[in-house]
Amino acid sequence: MEKQVVSKERVFKHGEVYTGKREVSAMLDLVNQETENIDSRFLEPACGRGIFLAEVLKRKLQIVESRYRKSQLEFERNAVRAISSIYGIDILEDNVEECRKHLYGIFDWKYSNLYKKTAKNKCRAAVRFILERNIIWGDALDLMACSRTSQPIVFSEWSFPFNNSKIKRRDYTFADLMPDNHKKGNDLFSEPEQLSDLGDRVFIPKEIHSFPPIHFLKIGEE
Repeated sequence: MEKQVVSKERVFKHGEVYTGKREVSAMLDLVNQETENIDSRFLEPACGRGIFLAEVLKRKLQIVESRYRKSQLEFERNAVRAISSIYGIDILEDNVEECRKHLYGIFDWKYSNLYKKTAKNKCRAAVRFILERNIIWGDALDLMACSRTSQPIVFSEWSFPFNNSKIKRRDYTFADLMPDNHKKGNDLFSEPEQLSDLGDRVFIPKEIHSFPPIHFLKIGEE
């Protein structure tokens, strides 16, 4: 039977109860189109050890494999795209570490099995680097990272703006991504506030840092 509680103490202090895999699958089936879209972003504000995000990643990687497995470079690039679209926050440090390991293990198992002798450590390093940036030890309620120095949670937006192997990173504070007037349904990184062609207000968060595009296999070297 699947264990959904680590300890009574953690339930009492943090309300930590894991969602079962069956429930996770049922929820994701309701948004199946999004799970099959490599670029659709998912944020879990209490990600635990990554049960929900793991299922999202598995579904995305199935799409990547079906479309790009014949070209290792295309698989690598699109697997990185898929992984870079997944975000999580948890208030417990051990959960964050386990979530990162869990997601990395899902990627590495598939990657190593597809390209046994030609799998690149640079690609693995890129995935680990992105997971370090995307799965955050913090409090999603006060929008602050958990560390000795009180700092806001910062998320990185990843994109391939030139439709080649160069990846672009922009950093934003989580607080700026979640203003009071941010309408439901907007993406996590919606493009300063202005009116769309249809007259709707569009929120554009202010980036705190922008990095020049580099080859995605080099981001793990930063």
